[in-house]
Amino acid sequence: MQILFCMAFLLNIFLVSSARVVTGKRYTDSSPSILKELHWLPIDACVKFKIATLTFKALNTGNPPYIASLLHRHTLCRTLRSASANLLSVTQCNLSFGTRGFRTAAPTVWNSLPANVRSCVTLSTLRRHLKSHLFQSSFPAA
Repeated sequence: MQILFCMAFLLNIFLVSSARVVTGKRYTDSSPSILKELHWLPIDACVKFKIATLTFKALNTGNPPYIASLLHRHTLCRTLRSASANLLSVTQCNLSFGTRGFRTAAPTVWNSLPANVRSCVTLSTLRRHLKSHLFQSSFPAA
């Protein structure tokens, strides 16, 4: 747990330092404003982006098969409007580190996306809509 936290912390420092080098900003300038100016996603949003992209590929192409076998579409016992929502079943786990596994994290991230992102047909449109969604949620308009 501490190792993962340290890795995310170091990646965030590297991202912000790289952004400062690219923009020529000082250390006293706000790091979220620098990332927003460059249109770069924070580390946690990058992780969600990668998970959602892998989930989309697994759902639509079945590749890679070892990832596609971990995902199951949510099936309802009766017909509801939410049946066409393109949701995944979230596997329940008892331990906190189990929620970080792909089997649980992918459906959680996928189900948290808005319907217009989940309903994309091609990978390029998904990436475009997904980055816009994550950018808006990471940097809300004041």
